Amino acid sequence: MNEVRETPLGGMTLRTLPIALRVLFSCFLVTMGLGFLAAMLLLFLQDVDPHRRMGMSLVPAISAKYYGDRSGSRLEAALRGSMSGQIGEPERARLIDWLREGATEEGYSEVRPIFESVCVACHSAVSGLPVPPLTSFEEVKALAEVDTGPSLIALARVSHVHLFGISIIFLLTGAIFAMSDLRRGLRMVVVVTPFIAIWADIGSWWITKYQPLFANVVVIGGALMGLALVVQVFCSLWEMWVSGGRSRPAE
Repeated sequence: MNEVRETPLGGMTLRTLPIALRVLFSCFLVTMGLGFLAAMLLLFLQDVDPHRRMGMSLVPAISAKYYGDRSGSRLEAALRGSMSGQIGEPERARLIDWLREGATEEGYSEVRPIFESVCVACHSAVSGLPVPPLTSFEEVKALAEVDTGPSLIALARVSHVHLFGISIIFLLTGAIFAMSDLRRGLRMVVVVTPFIAIWADIGSWWITKYQPLFANVVVIGGALMGLALVVQVFCSLWEMWVSGGRSRPAE
Protein backbone atom coordinates (compact mmCIF):
# COMPACT_ATOMS: atom_id res chain seq x y z
CA MET A 1 0.00 0.00 0.00
CA ASN A 2 1.45 3.35 -1.00
CA GLU A 3 2.37 5.83 1.73
CA VAL A 4 0.17 8.90 1.88
CA ARG A 5 2.05 12.05 0.92
CA GLU A 6 1.54 14.75 3.50
CA THR A 7 1.55 18.29 2.17
CA PRO A 8 2.93 20.77 4.74
CA LEU A 9 1.63 24.27 5.45
CA GLY A 10 -1.74 23.90 3.77
CA GLY A 11 -0.36 22.97 0.37
CA MET A 12 2.70 25.24 0.23
CA THR A 13 5.89 23.32 -0.52
CA LEU A 14 9.41 24.28 -1.54
CA ARG A 15 8.34 23.86 -5.17
CA THR A 16 5.56 26.46 -4.87
CA LEU A 17 7.16 29.08 -2.63
CA PRO A 18 7.20 32.70 -3.86
CA ILE A 19 10.51 33.88 -5.25
CA ALA A 20 11.22 36.12 -2.24
CA LEU A 21 10.97 33.20 0.19
CA ARG A 22 13.04 30.94 -2.04
CA VAL A 23 15.81 33.55 -2.17
CA LEU A 24 15.62 34.10 1.60
CA PHE A 25 15.72 30.39 2.42
CA SER A 26 18.48 29.76 -0.10
CA CYS A 27 20.70 32.51 1.32
CA PHE A 28 20.21 31.10 4.82
CA LEU A 29 20.95 27.50 3.75
CA VAL A 30 24.09 28.48 1.84
CA THR A 31 25.29 30.52 4.82
CA MET A 32 24.73 27.56 7.15
CA GLY A 33 26.67 25.34 4.75
CA LEU A 34 29.59 27.76 4.70
CA GLY A 35 29.44 28.04 8.49
CA PHE A 36 29.61 24.25 8.77
CA LEU A 37 32.68 24.15 6.53
CA ALA A 38 34.33 26.85 8.66
CA ALA A 39 33.54 24.88 11.82
CA MET A 40 35.10 21.74 10.31
CA LEU A 41 38.21 23.71 9.37
CA LEU A 42 38.50 25.09 12.91
CA LEU A 43 38.05 21.61 14.38
CA PHE A 44 40.78 20.26 12.11
CA LEU A 45 43.27 23.04 12.80
CA GLN A 46 42.63 23.18 16.56
CA ASP A 47 42.06 19.56 17.57
CA VAL A 48 42.90 17.15 14.75
CA ASP A 49 45.99 18.50 13.00
CA PRO A 50 48.10 19.11 16.15
CA HIS A 51 47.46 15.54 17.29
CA ARG A 52 48.01 14.22 13.76
CA ARG A 53 51.48 15.77 13.79
CA MET A 54 52.05 13.85 17.02
CA GLY A 55 51.15 10.61 15.24
CA MET A 56 47.59 10.31 16.63
CA SER A 57 44.55 9.44 14.52
CA LEU A 58 41.12 11.04 14.91
CA VAL A 59 39.61 8.85 17.65
CA PRO A 60 42.69 8.95 19.94
CA ALA A 61 42.81 12.72 19.41
CA ILE A 62 39.18 13.06 20.55
CA SER A 63 39.93 10.79 23.49
CA ALA A 64 42.92 12.94 24.47
CA LYS A 65 40.77 16.06 24.28
CA TYR A 66 38.10 14.87 26.73
CA TYR A 67 39.82 12.08 28.72
CA GLY A 68 43.13 13.90 28.84
CA ASP A 69 46.66 12.58 28.63
CA ARG A 70 47.14 10.93 32.01
CA SER A 71 50.87 10.53 31.33
CA GLY A 72 51.51 14.29 31.38
CA SER A 73 50.18 17.66 32.51
CA ARG A 74 47.44 19.74 30.92
CA LEU A 75 49.98 22.41 30.05
CA GLU A 76 52.25 19.94 28.29
CA ALA A 77 49.30 18.51 26.37
CA ALA A 78 48.40 22.04 25.22
CA LEU A 79 52.01 22.81 24.24
CA ARG A 80 52.12 19.67 22.13
CA GLY A 81 48.59 20.00 20.82
CA SER A 82 46.33 23.02 20.38
CA MET A 83 49.02 25.61 21.27
CA SER A 84 51.88 24.01 19.33
CA GLY A 85 51.60 26.56 16.53
CA GLN A 86 51.69 29.55 18.90
CA ILE A 87 55.17 28.98 20.36
CA GLY A 88 58.61 28.32 18.91
CA GLU A 89 60.24 24.92 19.20
CA PRO A 90 63.09 26.01 21.55
CA GLU A 91 60.69 27.75 23.94
CA ARG A 92 58.28 24.82 23.90
CA ALA A 93 61.07 22.33 24.61
CA ARG A 94 62.31 24.44 27.52
CA LEU A 95 58.83 24.65 29.06
CA ILE A 96 58.27 20.91 28.68
CA ASP A 97 61.65 20.19 30.31
CA TRP A 98 60.68 22.41 33.24
CA LEU A 99 57.32 20.63 33.58
CA ARG A 100 58.93 17.20 33.59
CA GLU A 101 61.49 18.34 36.16
CA GLY A 102 58.63 18.93 38.57
CA ALA A 103 57.51 22.46 37.67
CA THR A 104 59.26 23.88 40.72
CA GLU A 105 59.00 27.47 41.86
CA GLU A 106 62.80 27.75 41.77
CA GLY A 107 62.89 26.84 38.08
CA TYR A 108 59.96 29.09 37.27
CA SER A 109 62.20 32.15 37.28
CA GLU A 110 64.05 30.72 34.27
CA VAL A 111 60.95 30.04 32.18
CA ARG A 112 58.94 33.05 33.32
CA PRO A 113 60.22 35.25 30.42
CA ILE A 114 58.79 32.69 27.98
CA PHE A 115 55.34 32.91 29.55
CA GLU A 116 55.50 36.71 29.59
CA SER A 117 56.62 37.05 25.97
CA VAL A 118 54.53 34.29 24.38
CA CYS A 119 51.57 33.35 26.58
CA VAL A 120 50.44 36.32 28.67
CA ALA A 121 49.15 38.32 25.69
CA CYS A 122 46.17 35.92 25.56
CA HIS A 123 46.37 34.07 28.88
CA SER A 124 45.67 36.94 31.25
CA ALA A 125 42.65 38.42 32.98
CA VAL A 126 42.87 41.65 30.97
CA SER A 127 42.79 39.89 27.60
CA GLY A 128 39.10 39.14 27.95
CA LEU A 129 39.55 35.72 26.33
CA PRO A 130 38.02 32.58 27.89
CA VAL A 131 41.42 31.01 28.59
CA PRO A 132 43.18 30.21 31.88
CA PRO A 133 45.58 32.97 33.00
CA LEU A 134 49.32 32.24 33.09
CA THR A 135 50.61 35.38 34.78
CA SER A 136 51.95 33.86 38.01
CA PHE A 137 53.58 30.68 39.27
CA GLU A 138 50.39 29.66 41.10
CA GLU A 139 48.32 29.95 37.91
CA VAL A 140 50.89 28.01 35.89
CA LYS A 141 51.24 25.36 38.60
CA ALA A 142 47.50 24.66 38.46
CA LEU A 143 47.91 23.62 34.80
CA ALA A 144 51.08 21.63 35.50
CA GLU A 145 49.07 18.86 37.14
CA VAL A 146 48.14 15.60 35.43
CA ASP A 147 45.92 16.19 32.40
CA THR A 148 42.50 14.68 33.13
CA GLY A 149 40.72 16.57 30.36
CA PRO A 150 38.40 19.57 30.73
CA SER A 151 36.76 20.25 34.07
CA LEU A 152 33.05 19.66 34.62
CA ILE A 153 32.50 23.43 34.62
CA ALA A 154 34.26 23.74 31.26
CA LEU A 155 32.21 20.86 29.83
CA ALA A 156 28.97 22.42 31.08
CA ARG A 157 29.92 25.80 29.59
CA VAL A 158 30.71 24.38 26.15
CA SER A 159 27.80 21.91 26.19
CA HIS A 160 25.07 24.43 26.84
CA VAL A 161 26.37 26.78 24.14
CA HIS A 162 26.47 23.96 21.58
CA LEU A 163 23.09 22.55 22.59
CA PHE A 164 21.38 25.92 22.24
CA GLY A 165 23.21 27.04 19.11
CA ILE A 166 23.18 23.83 17.07
CA SER A 167 19.58 22.97 17.94
CA ILE A 168 18.42 26.38 16.70
CA ILE A 169 20.33 25.88 13.45
CA PHE A 170 18.66 22.52 12.85
CA LEU A 171 15.30 23.92 13.88
CA LEU A 172 15.53 26.41 11.02
CA THR A 173 17.13 24.15 8.39
CA GLY A 174 14.75 21.35 9.39
CA ALA A 175 11.72 23.63 9.12
CA ILE A 176 12.73 24.52 5.57
CA PHE A 177 13.43 20.90 4.66
CA ALA A 178 10.08 19.82 6.16
CA MET A 179 8.38 21.78 3.37
CA SER A 180 9.88 19.49 0.75
CA ASP A 181 7.73 17.13 -1.29
CA LEU A 182 9.58 14.00 -0.15
CA ARG A 183 7.70 11.21 1.56
CA ARG A 184 6.65 11.91 5.13
CA GLY A 185 8.69 9.07 6.63
CA LEU A 186 11.88 10.20 4.93
CA ARG A 187 11.32 13.79 5.97
CA MET A 188 10.81 12.75 9.61
CA VAL A 189 14.05 10.72 9.61
CA VAL A 190 16.10 13.60 8.19
CA VAL A 191 14.53 16.12 10.60
CA VAL A 192 14.99 13.97 13.74
CA THR A 193 18.45 12.50 12.98
CA PRO A 194 20.52 15.65 13.72
CA PHE A 195 18.93 16.05 17.16
CA ILE A 196 19.71 12.43 18.04
CA ALA A 197 23.25 13.08 16.78
CA ILE A 198 23.54 16.19 18.97
CA TRP A 199 22.51 14.22 22.06
CA ALA A 200 24.95 11.41 21.21
CA ASP A 201 27.83 13.75 20.38
CA ILE A 202 27.62 16.13 23.34
CA GLY A 203 26.54 13.42 25.78
CA SER A 204 29.61 11.42 24.80
CA TRP A 205 31.88 14.34 25.72
CA TRP A 206 30.91 13.77 29.33
CA ILE A 207 31.20 9.98 29.17
CA THR A 208 34.55 10.12 27.33
CA LYS A 209 35.99 12.12 30.23
CA TYR A 210 35.69 8.92 32.27
CA GLN A 211 35.68 6.25 29.55
CA PRO A 212 37.82 7.04 26.46
CA LEU A 213 36.11 4.31 24.42
CA PHE A 214 33.16 6.67 23.88
CA ALA A 215 35.35 8.90 21.71
CA ASN A 216 34.05 6.73 18.86
CA VAL A 217 30.49 7.90 19.62
CA VAL A 218 31.65 11.53 19.50
CA VAL A 219 32.97 10.95 15.98
CA ILE A 220 29.82 9.10 14.87
CA GLY A 221 27.54 11.80 16.30
CA GLY A 222 29.48 14.57 14.60
CA ALA A 223 29.42 12.70 11.28
CA LEU A 224 25.65 12.20 11.50
CA MET A 225 25.12 15.91 12.19
CA GLY A 226 27.20 16.85 9.17
CA LEU A 227 25.43 14.33 6.94
CA ALA A 228 21.99 15.53 8.06
CA LEU A 229 22.90 19.16 7.37
CA VAL A 230 24.21 18.29 3.91
CA VAL A 231 20.99 16.41 3.08
CA GLN A 232 18.75 19.20 4.37
CA VAL A 233 20.64 21.95 2.56
CA PHE A 234 21.18 20.12 -0.75
CA CYS A 235 17.68 18.64 -1.03
CA SER A 236 16.00 21.93 -0.14
CA LEU A 237 18.03 23.91 -2.67
CA TRP A 238 17.51 21.25 -5.34
CA GLU A 239 13.76 21.23 -4.87
CA MET A 240 13.45 25.03 -4.81
CA TRP A 241 15.52 25.73 -7.91
CA VAL A 242 15.94 22.58 -10.01
CA SER A 243 13.36 19.81 -9.67
CA GLY A 244 10.43 22.14 -8.91
CA GLY A 245 10.79 24.30 -12.00
CA ARG A 246 7.96 22.81 -13.99
CA SER A 247 5.50 22.54 -11.08
CA ARG A 248 5.93 26.09 -9.79
CA PRO A 249 2.98 28.39 -10.52
CA ALA A 250 3.45 31.69 -12.30
CA GLU A 251 4.10 34.63 -10.00
